Amino acid sequence: MATVDRTAKFDVCIIGGGILGLATGWQLTKDRPDWKIALLEKEQDFASHQTGRNSGVIHSGIYYKPGSLKAINCREGKHQLQAFCDEHAIEYDLCGKVIVAVDETESESLQRIYERGIANQVRCEIIDRDRLRELEPHAAGIKAIHIPETGIVNYRQVCNRLVELLRARGHAIVNNAKVTSIRLESGGLSHVASTWQTVSARLIVNCAGLHSDRITSLAGDRPTAKIIPFRGEYFVLKPEAELLCKSLIYPVPDADFPFLGVHFTRMIQGGVECGPNAVFAFAREGYHRTTINFRDLAESVTYSGFLRLACKHWKMGMSEMWRSFNKAAFVRALQRLVPEIESHHLISAQAGVRAQAVLPCGAMVDDFLITESNNAIHVNNAPSPAATAAFNIGRTISDRIVARLDP
Repeated sequence: MATVDRTAKFDVCIIGGGILGLATGWQLTKDRPDWKIALLEKEQDFASHQTGRNSGVIHSGIYYKPGSLKAINCREGKHQLQAFCDEHAIEYDLCGKVIVAVDETESESLQRIYERGIANQVRCEIIDRDRLRELEPHAAGIKAIHIPETGIVNYRQVCNRLVELLRARGHAIVNNAKVTSIRLESGGLSHVASTWQTVSARLIVNCAGLHSDRITSLAGDRPTAKIIPFRGEYFVLKPEAELLCKSLIYPVPDADFPFLGVHFTRMIQGGVECGPNAVFAFAREGYHRTTINFRDLAESVTYSGFLRLACKHWKMGMSEMWRSFNKAAFVRALQRLVPEIESHHLISAQAGVRAQAVLPCGAMVDDFLITESNNAIHVNNAPSPAATAAFNIGRTISDRIVARLDP
């Protein structure tokens, strides 16, 4: 790490060392190379949570409402991510993806997704059963959307390279630095106390993911939504079963939920991942069924938004819980896409937890949510495709920072 004056004031303090925080720092240092940036990550390793535990997909932007932040940032961010990988020799593969309609009841939803893709300028086409079998010989389905520009990458590698680049430019990119309090001076300077040291900065950028609402509160602001954690559980295929999936195989998603359903993903480092489900987690970092954080759990189950959400979608929630505890049920969900999958083909893999922002009315926030206050910019909701979109979200945040801090 480059030498940093630990007593110096900083222009910007970024909280959170996932891909979004790091990409924001990278874009800002290109815009204002003379500014001093501190980035505080509470874990030993960067990209330890949502960034490092996702499927590694480079999304095309086909699902998202045209004109939404998700659609705009995914398309632009995808191109910037690929350019960054090209420049820094990070491997990725535009292996393509199919979204499969298994019967006629899904045809109408498939058509709507295709129309969104066209509106978002995604390169895609509807293909028949024969063409689907050419691409994915073991996939079920009567038709599908083929998106050849969808890809895969290792987002941890991207983050590690961003850490190297930012440190080489003299910025304080610090791990083991959990934020404990934030104090705002009358003159506008913020003092961010952490387990590393207290950082003084002209502006705070909150990219804390699973804890973004809590950081918002620490900064003296009121979160517009609360983070409710949903664990996504995965399996990987045994080597002898990997031939059942050549690239990425996805179902037609349920329009009522911001989740894409269990799917098959070939990974850049090798192997095929299956999942995830979406089950309510008893801790914000609840990567195992037995992990319980009573503070996190109490906050969730006493929150009016969660109670309204649970009342409305309890059947879906129970179905996800059942699939979490019953491997046979998980296998049946996978068999809708690939009938030859059997239980003995699957090995348990690491889980992820999605930071889902839920409004007091019980609605799940389905787009990126970025708010501002006197001393901070808060990323209050950044679900998938945030990793794909990170460079462009960082570009947007950097523009806002420069507009606010430049004389």
